Amino acid sequence: MRDGNALLLRESRTGTPRRTDPVPIAGITQEVRRVRLPRPVLTATVIATATGSLLLAPHSATADRNPPVREGSAQDGAAGNSAARNSASAALNALATPVTGLSGAPAGYPREQVLTPDPVNPADKSIKLGLTPYHAIAPKLNSLQELGNRVSVEVAGESAGGHRLYLVTVTAPESTRETRAQERMRELIENAPQSAAKDPAVKKTYKTPVFFNNNIHGNEWEGTDAALGLIEQLATAKDGKTADLLAHSRLYFNITANPDGRIAGTRANANGFDLNRDFVTASQPEARAIRQIGIDKQPVVMVDLHGYVNGTLIEPTTPPHGENYEYDLFLKNTYANALGMEAAVNGLGYTPAADGVEPAQIPFRDQEEGWDDWPPIFTPQYAAFHGTVAAHTVEIPMQVNNAAYESLPVVELKRRSAINVAVAGAAMRATLDFAQAQRTSLIADQIEVFRRGVTGAAQVPVSAETVPGVPGIGPEDVYTTEFPRAYVIPGGATQRSATAAARLVDHLLANDVRVTRATAGFRLAGRSYAKGSYVVDLRQPKRGMANVLLADGTDISDKVSVMYDISGWSLGRLWGATVTPVRGGTSLAAVPLRTVGAATDVGYVAPRGDLRLRLDDPQEIAALNSLLKQGVSVQQAADGSAIVPASARVKAVVAARRYDVAFDATKVTGGTPLRLTRVAAAVTPGELFALREMNFDVVPVSTAILNAGFNWSGADVLFASSGLSHTDLNASARAALGAFLDTHGLVGRGATGAALNAATGLLAVRPVAGDGDANGVVRVVNSGAVTAGAPDHSFVYAPLWFTDLGPGVRVEQSYATGDPLVSGHWRALADGTAGPAAAGGQASVVSGPHAVLFGTEPLFRDHPKGEFPQVARALLTLPQ
Repeated sequence: MRDGNALLLRESRTGTPRRTDPVPIAGITQEVRRVRLPRPVLTATVIATATGSLLLAPHSATADRNPPVREGSAQDGAAGNSAARNSASAALNALATPVTGLSGAPAGYPREQVLTPDPVNPADKSIKLGLTPYHAIAPKLNSLQELGNRVSVEVAGESAGGHRLYLVTVTAPESTRETRAQERMRELIENAPQSAAKDPAVKKTYKTPVFFNNNIHGNEWEGTDAALGLIEQLATAKDGKTADLLAHSRLYFNITANPDGRIAGTRANANGFDLNRDFVTASQPEARAIRQIGIDKQPVVMVDLHGYVNGTLIEPTTPPHGENYEYDLFLKNTYANALGMEAAVNGLGYTPAADGVEPAQIPFRDQEEGWDDWPPIFTPQYAAFHGTVAAHTVEIPMQVNNAAYESLPVVELKRRSAINVAVAGAAMRATLDFAQAQRTSLIADQIEVFRRGVTGAAQVPVSAETVPGVPGIGPEDVYTTEFPRAYVIPGGATQRSATAAARLVDHLLANDVRVTRATAGFRLAGRSYAKGSYVVDLRQPKRGMANVLLADGTDISDKVSVMYDISGWSLGRLWGATVTPVRGGTSLAAVPLRTVGAATDVGYVAPRGDLRLRLDDPQEIAALNSLLKQGVSVQQAADGSAIVPASARVKAVVAARRYDVAFDATKVTGGTPLRLTRVAAAVTPGELFALREMNFDVVPVSTAILNAGFNWSGADVLFASSGLSHTDLNASARAALGAFLDTHGLVGRGATGAALNAATGLLAVRPVAGDGDANGVVRVVNSGAVTAGAPDHSFVYAPLWFTDLGPGVRVEQSYATGDPLVSGHWRALADGTAGPAAAGGQASVVSGPHAVLFGTEPLFRDHPKGEFPQVARALLTLPQ
C-alpha cells in the first residue's frame, strides 16, 4: 500500500464523512485523541465501484487491516536491525548528492552488459509466493538481453543494503548519433519549450519516455515479476504494433526499487525507511536513484506498482491536489490512462465470487477524500515536478504480505500472487497502449508544463471546460498557488547558517532546480543582499519543484477532514537556512547573477588561536562528535557553541572540509567540558538515521531488548520516542532503567517519551495531545539553551504540549500564540479540543535536571534539518 497511516475516508464522492470517537492514550490527557482505524476502502470492508454501488469484499481478499501508525521502532524487524548497523558515513552522504547522469557520454541502444549473479539466498521472502527472488533477477536480465537488440540494462545505483538497482530500457535500437539527437530533443523540451513546441523533429521523431517503478515497498512484490514478463514479451514480439511502439518510445523499468525489502519481506529498506515518503528529503540511495531517473529520462507517463487494495486502486486521487502542479494537464492525462487501466484490469475476467477480486476503482471518481496527491513525497506526485503528465499509484488487489504471508497456505499465496502479477501486467500494457495512442499530445503537454515555468505563465484551474472528459470536477478540486518571482537565500551576516544555506542549495540542484549566485551586492524588492547570495529565479522549467521545496506551504485544515500523510514540509522553514521570497512583478535583470552547479564551500578554520564552532546545524554537531571521538578536549561556551583548542587545528581542518563547517577564532576561555555521548535510542528509523547523521554513537533499544537484559554501562543518555513501554518491562528491566535514569538523562519525544517520563517521575508536567491526525509546519518561540539558535518554525506530527509545569521545569520552546500552524492540516475535534488554538502559547519543549521532553518532531523522517541540533544539545548536556 502507498500509505502506512490509516486515515479515514469517505466511501464515495457523494458519501458522508466518517469520524471516530476518541480513545484513551496512557499518560496523556485523554479527551484529545482520535483513534486511527483502517481506511474502509483499504481494508476492503467497503469498496466503491464505478457506479457508486457498494460491494462487500470477501474477507479472504482484504488489504492490510492493521497498517502501522507511523514509521515504527527502528528495532522492528530485519530493516531495523540493518539500520542499527548502518554507519555514520552513510548517513552523512544523505546531506546532499550531486546531480549525475546514469550514463556518461550518450551511448546508443542497446546497452548490454553481463551482470554478475548474486549468491543464492533461500531465505528470500519472494520464493514462498512463487515470485522471482532477488538473486534470480541478474540472471534473468542477462537472458533477456540475449533475446535480441531491444533490451538494455544499467545499474542505477545501490540500495541501503548494498544491492544493485537495475534500470532496464526497452526500445528499438539506436546508434550513438540517434541517441544524441534524442538527448538534444529532451533538453530542448525542458530548456527551450517554446522552440520544442514548433520543432517538427520533436513531433516526428522524439521517443515517448514511459517509466514503470516497481516494488518500492519491499513486501509488495508483484510489479517486479509483471515487469520482467512484459519485458520478455516486448523483446520477442514480432507484430507491427510492438515495432511501432518501440520505434517511437523508450520504456524504462526500475525492476525492484527496494531489493532490501524484497528479500526481507519488509515494507522498508535496510535503513528502515519507507522509500515512498522520502522524495522531498532524499535521504535514501534508492530515492536518489529514482530521482535521477526522473531527471535523466524525463518520463511523460509513469506507473508506480503497489499493493494491496481490493479492488485495484488506480490514481488520480481525491482532493486536496498539489497546489504547485500544472494540475489541469496532469488530471487530463492521468484520468484518461486510469480509464484504460481500469478496463484492462476488469477485462481479465476475475470476479468477486470466483476469485475474490473486486472491480477496479479510481479515487478521483469513486471517493470523496482520504487518498490525496498533496505532498510530493510519493513517487508519482514527485514525478509530476519533472514533467510527468500522467502518473499513477496502482494498488494491486490480493493481499499476500504481513499477516497473510504468515497465515495463509502457500498454495493460496501463490494463487493470489499470480492474480496480482496479471493485474499489474494488465495495467502496464494498458499504459503502453495509452502512451502509443496519445504520444503527440503527451509530449505537447510536457512541453507546456515547462513552457509555463519558463515564461511565468499562470496555472490553469481545473474545470469542466479546461479538462473536458473528466467527470465530477468541482470547486473542491481547484488548488493553485501564487508563485513568487524568485527566492533569495541570503549570504553574509543576514544568513542564519552558511552551512545550512549551502546544504539547501546543493539539495535544490540535486532536484534539478536552477540556482544562481550574486557576483556583487544588490537590492531586490526594497531589500539589500550581500555578494554571494543565492537567487532561485522561478522563471524556470521546474518552477513547481522549486516552489514546493521552498515555499511555506498552505494551511489546508478547512479543506478536507483528513489527510493521507504529511501536509507540510517547507525546506525554507525547516532546513535551517534563511530563505526570502520575492513577490510581485520584480525584475531580476539588474541583479549580477551567475549560474552555479554546486554551492560554494563554507568550510573554514581560523589560522591562529582557539576555535569556536557553532552548534546550530547538524553538520556542526557531526563535526563536534568527530573531534570528540578523536579525543579532542572541547568546552561548551555560555552561548552554546563549542570551543576547540588551537592544538586541534589540524583535526579541525579535516572536520571543516568533511562537514563544510566554519571554525572561527575566539578568545573565549573556560566553559563546560563536552564529552562523547553514547545514546541508547528507542526511536523511529528516521530518528536513528538523523542521530547517526550527526555522528552520535547510538545503540538501539526497545522493550524486548531491555527485557532480555541490557547493559546500561555502555550508555550515557536515553532517547525514547518509539518502541519502549514502561508498563511492558519486566521487573528487572524496570529496575535497571530506573537506576540508569537516577544518574543519567532522558530525552523523550511524543507520546512514548511523555509516558516514560510520567512512569519515572523525572519532570512534573502534564502532557496534552493534539489531534492525532495533525501534522505540519508551526511557528514556535525559542526560549532556552536547548533551542538556542533554532529556527522559529518546527514540525509536528500528532503534536503534544505541556501544562501544569512543576518546580524546576523550564520552558525551552512554546508554540506561537494564536494559531501556530503555518502549513499542513490540524483541526480541532468535534468538542473543540485538540486544535492548534489550544496549543497556542503552550510549552512544546520542556526540560529539567534529568530530562528534556519534545512535543514536536525535530528529527521526523530525517527531514527538518534545522531542528536536529535541539535534540543534539539535549543529548550533549543532560547528566551523563
